[in-house]
Amino acid sequence: MNGHRAPPDKSKSRQKSRKKSAAGIPAVISTTKHAITKMGIINSIKTLKMVNQKEGFDCPGCAWPDPDDERTKFEFCENGAKAVADEAMKKKVNPKFFSKYSISELSKKSDYWLNKQGRLTNPMFKAENSDYYKEINWNDAFEMIGKQLKDLNSPNEAIFYTSGRTSNEAAFLYQLFARTFGTNNLPDCSNMCHESSGAGLTETIGIGKGTVTLDDFNNASLIVVMGQNPGTNHPRMLSALESNKKNGGKIIHVNPLPEAGLVRFKHPQDYMKLSLKSTKLADLHLPVKINGDIALMKGIGKYLLDEKRKGNYIFDEDFISEKTTNFEDYIKSLDETDWDLITASSGIKKDLIETAGKFFLESDSIIICWAMGLTQHVNGVDNVKETVNLLLQGGHIGRSGAGVCPVRGHSNVQGDRTMGIWEKPKERFLNSLERRFNFKPPVEHGYDTVSSIKAMNKGKIKVFIGLGGNFISATPDTDFTASAIRKLDLSVQISTKLNRSHLVTGKSALILPCLGRTEIDLINGKEQFVTVENSMGFVHSSRGNLKPASKSLKSEPYIIANIAKNAISIENSIGWDNLVSNYDNIRNVIEDCIEGFENFNERIKNNSGFYLPNPPKDSKSFSTKNGKANFSVNEIPDNKNPEGYLTMMTIRSHDQYNTTIYGLDDRYRGIKGNRYVVLMNDDDINELGLKINQIVRIISDHDGENRFVDGFKIMSYDIPKGCVATYFPEANPLVPINHVALKSNTPASKSIPVRFEPLT
Repeated sequence: MNGHRAPPDKSKSRQKSRKKSAAGIPAVISTTKHAITKMGIINSIKTLKMVNQKEGFDCPGCAWPDPDDERTKFEFCENGAKAVADEAMKKKVNPKFFSKYSISELSKKSDYWLNKQGRLTNPMFKAENSDYYKEINWNDAFEMIGKQLKDLNSPNEAIFYTSGRTSNEAAFLYQLFARTFGTNNLPDCSNMCHESSGAGLTETIGIGKGTVTLDDFNNASLIVVMGQNPGTNHPRMLSALESNKKNGGKIIHVNPLPEAGLVRFKHPQDYMKLSLKSTKLADLHLPVKINGDIALMKGIGKYLLDEKRKGNYIFDEDFISEKTTNFEDYIKSLDETDWDLITASSGIKKDLIETAGKFFLESDSIIICWAMGLTQHVNGVDNVKETVNLLLQGGHIGRSGAGVCPVRGHSNVQGDRTMGIWEKPKERFLNSLERRFNFKPPVEHGYDTVSSIKAMNKGKIKVFIGLGGNFISATPDTDFTASAIRKLDLSVQISTKLNRSHLVTGKSALILPCLGRTEIDLINGKEQFVTVENSMGFVHSSRGNLKPASKSLKSEPYIIANIAKNAISIENSIGWDNLVSNYDNIRNVIEDCIEGFENFNERIKNNSGFYLPNPPKDSKSFSTKNGKANFSVNEIPDNKNPEGYLTMMTIRSHDQYNTTIYGLDDRYRGIKGNRYVVLMNDDDINELGLKINQIVRIISDHDGENRFVDGFKIMSYDIPKGCVATYFPEANPLVPINHVALKSNTPASKSIPVRFEPLT
């Protein structure tokens, strides 16, 4: 497998009963243990007390927002603390480490082992045909990248990838560099997660982001959480859901798996108040089949339509007539959709769908939240559009306590897109760059993540620069992607920690170690700060408070500016050195180029932050082509698999954040010691002639190509019949490169037909 697939850890797996509640004392113990082990007592106290504080730094984990007003002393969750501790850990991966381990040796280590080794400290270079990284000085590294870029036949032979942890300032410089260089090849992690949300929301309400704030969660009468596991992926969201419950709100959880975080929640800080109570969160759990969401939502819509005709429910007629289009087509589609199709596709009985419909009927302010469980399907964009249908009929846009809420997984993935990280830039944005910097930006659309991989595989790309992230582990079709990367002349990874993308490289490779979110960033003796945008469109500052892990570390803006200086012969009045001499200068040009950032420096320094304009929320106005919010007609997908096949979705464990593996346990699901497991329904296990604890090969057949992973243990779990779940990134080799969402090109990792073969 040539090192691009993570080998399994040798520890034995065990299965216990899944947990009935999230957080509480176990979360406190886990947080404390992880922090002290990685950072030590002093740094743990120093760091954790500044996480998500107004004068502190933004958590490098998820993008869940902080309260606008008063904040607690501990404004972080268990997994946020793990992300911080992981970044600020004492262990180091230095030149001595790389002289000890060859790339071949490191490739045999698990992702868990790689992450435990510590912070990268020095720039490292792997020469062509070498199996070792060796230290290189910064200037030589910058010159090497610059020469490689200058020697390209076309700027479009380079890829500039971005992770969602990059600050606004770094992201703006990065896209400016790419476009000054001459390309829109700016794929990012959003291409693989919420691109479907952006496409669906832009088409229906004219903005590719959510329309709610944290305060709306307090005021909502109903919150619907779809395709999402907040207890693991956005734990601070549980506090908002708890607040909603205390205010009399109702919660529906739509997910194939029953997740502990949506059953009961025990706020860890309540123990300091000597309170032992926990809060029941979900009033109703709908165990929908994988990709049965459109059918379920059509069923709820059909129930509400029937109740309206009986005189038991009122649509928001004024909102519909004044602000929307296509309502009649939507109603016609509900009438024409048969209940048998709805129940068969969703896996939910009619009476249970009607129960959910009653929650909608009785609610005057509704929020629908979602994550990858809706977006990573072939019909992912339609899934998002159907959620909008449900909200529009009741006028639940631009109302207090109501709206759409795509929950972002990376701390600044929303901000990156706002800063221009996108392969399909809008003309207005390009015009602003041209006006401010006096150059002609490229207008031809660039490669997104999936098309970048295909282009690399065809030999069309020679240089890849990754600004953060772990590309090989995050992307689909691992074998295909690895083959693509190895065809590059040069791969460059700007990173804080060792990961598998440092082991799967182009012919030559560079690792450029950068400062983390937790660390002090000094420029010319003056502390700098950066800004981020959370999941709800709020821009705020982030300032690290720890001594850098190494004197050799450079900030992301510094690295970007110096690569640009070496790659572009004429500065074209950009002034890279001036921009990074003081980050105020970067914010000044952001203000000049991007709407909503007026008086950027003044507002960010004198206030805790500010909200960006959001027309649907602010004024019930919609920047669509027709100026209206658009109802849509979305077909229920055919989810039937051939005989012997089940539908697989990839998921994360509780001891994991994106591709970073903190541990081998999934505490809430009761899985201990190993990640090579497949969660299956008992009936499926029996019908396929398999056994619990049996080791199997999982096979994905697509376009006549046979993809497989070995060594997965079958575990019995409460999951709908016909569905299975495996962990990401271990199961990524099963996700075909061409199995993507229509319109967004997002990998359809949540709906993969698979079959099984027993292994001895």
